[in-house]
Formats: sequence, structure tokens, C-alpha cells
Amino acid sequence: MPAQPGLALPKRLNPLLGLAPFLKPYWLRWIWTFLALIIAAGATLTLPIAFRYLIDSGFSSGKSEHIDQYFLALFGLSVILAIATALRFYFVSWLGERVTADIRSAIYSHILRMSPQFFEITKTGEVLSRLTTDTTLIQTVVGTSLSMGLRNLFMLVGGIVMLIVTSPTLAGYILITLVLVIAPILIFGRKVRKLSRDSQDRVADSSALAGEVLNAMPTVQSYTQEERESVRFNFSVETAFQTALSRIRARSFLTVVVIVLVFAAISFVLWLGAQAVIAGQMTAGELSQFIMYAVVTAGAIGAITEVWGELQRAAGATERLMELLHIESPVVETSQPKILPSQGDGIEFENVNFSYPSRPDTLALKNFSLKIRHGEHVALVGPSGAGKTTLFQLLFRFYDPQSGVVRFNGIDLRDLTLKDARQPFSVVLQETIIFAGTVLDNIRYSNPNASIEDVKQAAEMAAANEFIDSLPQGYDTFLGERGVRLSGGQRQRISIARAILSNPPILLLDEATSALDAESERQVQQALDNAAHNRTTLVIAHRLATVQAADRIIVMEAGEIVAEGTHAQLLQESPLYARLAKLQFTD
Repeated sequence: MPAQPGLALPKRLNPLLGLAPFLKPYWLRWIWTFLALIIAAGATLTLPIAFRYLIDSGFSSGKSEHIDQYFLALFGLSVILAIATALRFYFVSWLGERVTADIRSAIYSHILRMSPQFFEITKTGEVLSRLTTDTTLIQTVVGTSLSMGLRNLFMLVGGIVMLIVTSPTLAGYILITLVLVIAPILIFGRKVRKLSRDSQDRVADSSALAGEVLNAMPTVQSYTQEERESVRFNFSVETAFQTALSRIRARSFLTVVVIVLVFAAISFVLWLGAQAVIAGQMTAGELSQFIMYAVVTAGAIGAITEVWGELQRAAGATERLMELLHIESPVVETSQPKILPSQGDGIEFENVNFSYPSRPDTLALKNFSLKIRHGEHVALVGPSGAGKTTLFQLLFRFYDPQSGVVRFNGIDLRDLTLKDARQPFSVVLQETIIFAGTVLDNIRYSNPNASIEDVKQAAEMAAANEFIDSLPQGYDTFLGERGVRLSGGQRQRISIARAILSNPPILLLDEATSALDAESERQVQQALDNAAHNRTTLVIAHRLATVQAADRIIVMEAGEIVAEGTHAQLLQESPLYARLAKLQFTD
């Protein structure tokens, strides 16, 4: 994100400006935070003055009432410091949690609106890493480091001013030595930030690998590849560790250099101060005050060095998060959407050419044209890679064709909002999706406001009611992640019930009965026939029963229609269909 004009933030921290929109809504709490911070810092900077007067006036006068007054003043300052510090801690912790939650929500909402093209080139594990690891770094900076940095910057400036006020000569020596301290910070800071970004990328790679393998555990275990996957993950983790170790070494070296230089300089200056006291050029109280301010200044520099490293890491994390947040979906919603009419010409593909972004040189659909009337039951058949599933992807506007038009009721889908374009359709995919919730939650996913009676009716139509009733808690049974407690056929019937419950005008079935046994397939096929009554149904099918029920069969090959007609017609007229029927369309 480009830097805003007028801001003096160093270039290597520019990515942190991306946090501004998330910080702005809470400006009032920031004001309270800064007030508490200033009061706490002010109380800290006042303590050395109190000690000076205690030494020079209290102890020197020998009067106990003076000593009592100065100790009472010290106690009062400590109470103010404690209260202000507690308030600062509360406010910055609240802001850290709140801003982090807002960032996570914003990125998650943004990702949900990305088209599948995004997930073709982006690993899910990498996205999860950014949502967790990177946002945790942001939480640390907003909730702790930023406040500590500002507090210590205030202490540094205040400490330097008070050093000059206390003893201009000694302060001059200290200011000269600051150059020796600042130089390493500037030199090594850039390296730390680069190493931080590399470290976060390696962690994301490990998360992506783990997510991929965990989602494919049955395959991994069936081929006894546990040891191989363990070695791969260990190598990825070790790479991340070595990258992090390089960052840690750089920060450790920076810390050592800064602390040694700071305290060497202070020791030298304090030696000069001791000589001044012996010579009668300053009082013991003034030297004590100077020493305390020197300690405050040195501590502030050390803390700023630590905070600088945290800011470098957070800048890398923010850069990654903002990259994710500012990625634009290739499927763009129109700013002037049309109203979708309830009546029209049904579905129409006109001269559509389409290739997937990951395979730009291979056309999935070639000059494809097809019309499907309302209420028509159409089956799509063809070999793998013919483009059947691609039609569903375009109907849902997961992708836009490179040329040609996809219409519904006479309206180009690109002229509708994504919600209006997708709402008429309900789909049952070959790869069944079951969420980690109850049976009721999963069926209701397509229609969250549906009554329990409607849910049970949909389950009955999908031939799922009997096995649901046999579950321990019936519709309230928790299904586990990805529905691991159900068989493949049971998961498919839950998915079919979900599609039926949404009561769409158009039903899309991608191998909807492929996971069912013969008896369940017969029941579900009858249910789907009932659901398809007065409803457009588009089916990708490999089974004879599904094809025979269709009003029209479209035979596809290499992204083109090579034949269409009824089952009987195509057996006579289409060699490809006859071959597919012989090989695949068998009971």
C-alpha cells in the first residue's frame, strides 16, 4: 500500500500504513491510550527530580519533615504511575484484540467473495497462515509494541531534554554517542524485516503442506506414505526454523551491539560526572538525577530497539495481509445490475469460449452454444475433460467466459449481481461437502430459515430420512469434520436434501447418484424426478437410469457438442454415445 503524503514513516515500515483503516474507527480509545501513556511517562520522568530534592534538600537539611514530604511525593508519583500504566495496558490490549479481530473478519469476508480462480493459484494453508500467524503479529504490535514504542520514544525525548537541563556538558557527550547506537539499528533493521518476511512465508508453506496432507489422509494411509509425508513436513518445518534462526541471530546481534554501545557510552559519561562532583561542579543530587535520566534514556533506547524489530516483523506480516486483502476477484460485479425477470427463455450459452486460468492454452469450451428451456430435463454426457462441469462453473459465474455470453431468462449473467445470478440454482456436486455441524445444520445450509418440517420433507425426498432417524440424536446428531461419521452414500443424500430444501427453479446435478448403492440410487432417482417436476434440471450423468429420464441428452467431447437427442436416437446416430453407453451406462 503506498505511503500517505506527509507521513515520515521510514520506507521499510510503509506496509504498516495499511493498518490505518482498521485503527481509525477507534480514535477515541487511542486518545485515552495516549493520555494514559503521557501521564505514565511524565510520572516516570518526574521521579528523578524528586530523588534529587530528596538527596540535596531532604538528607542535607537533616529535617525529618522534609524527608517525609519527599517520600510522600514519591509515593504519590508511584500511585499515578501505576494507575496510568494499568489504564494504558487495558486500552492497548483492547485495541490489539479488536483490530486483529476486524482484520481477520475483513480478510475472511474478502476471501469468501473471491472466485475459484483465486484458489487455483493460492494454497488454502497459506491463506490460513496469514489469517492466524500474521494477524497474531499484528495483535502483538497494536496491543503491545506500538504503545511501548511510543512510550519509550516519549521517555527518550524527555530523558534527553532533562539530561541537557541537568548538565549540558555531560548531555553533550551522551548525544554524540547516540550516533553509534542509531547506526546499527538502521543498518540491521532492513535485514531483520526481510528475514521476517521470509520466515512468515516458510511457515505458510508448512501450513499449506499440512493442510493438503490432512485433507487426503485416507489416500496417504492407503498407500502407506505416512513416513514420506512426515519427512516432507519435517523438511518444511526445518526450513522454516532455519529461516527464523537467521532472523533471531540478526536481532540478537543488533541487541548486543546496541546495549554494549549504550552502556559503554553511559559509563564513560558517568565517570566524567563523578569527577565533576568531586570537583564541586555539581551536587550529589544532580548527579543522581543525571544518572537516573541516563538510565531512563538507555532503557528507552534498548526498548525501542526491541520494538523496532517487532515493527519490522509486523511490517512483513501487514504487507502479506494487505496483499491478500487487495487482491481483486477476476469476476467483477456490475455497478448497474439489471433485475432478473421471473419468466424468460431459460438458460442459454451463446458462442462461449472458455479456458481455465491455470490452463490458458487449453479451451475447455469451444464456440459452445446451447439453449435449455424452462422445465426441461437435460443430461450431459461425455468423456472426462469434455467440459460438462465447466458449464456448471459458468452458470454459477465462478468464472466468466473469454468470449461469448451466458444468459438466464434473456439476461447476461454479467449484468446481474452475483447473488441474483446464483440464487436460481441449486447444485449437488460429485464431491460432497459436509460441514462440521449437525444434520439439521447441513441440510438447512441452503435455506437457514427453513422449518424443521421442511427439512424433514427434503430429507424424505432425498431418501435420507430413515438413516437420519436411526442416528443417535436424529437431526441433532453431530456429523464431525467433513461428515466422517457418515458413509459416502449418506453424505450424498444429505447434500441432495440440502439442494431440494432451497427449492430452486434450476437443479444442477453433477454425478448426484454416483456414490449410492443400487437401492438408494433408485429411491433418490425417484425423489429427484419428483423434485424436477416443473423445474429445469441439468444433470451430468454416467448412469443409464439418469440418462433415460432426460428429455434431451447432450453429448460433449473436447468442449463441443457432438450430438444431441434421446437415448434411443443417440444409440443409433452417435458412435461416441454408443461407445459410452456400452462402457459406462450400465446398471
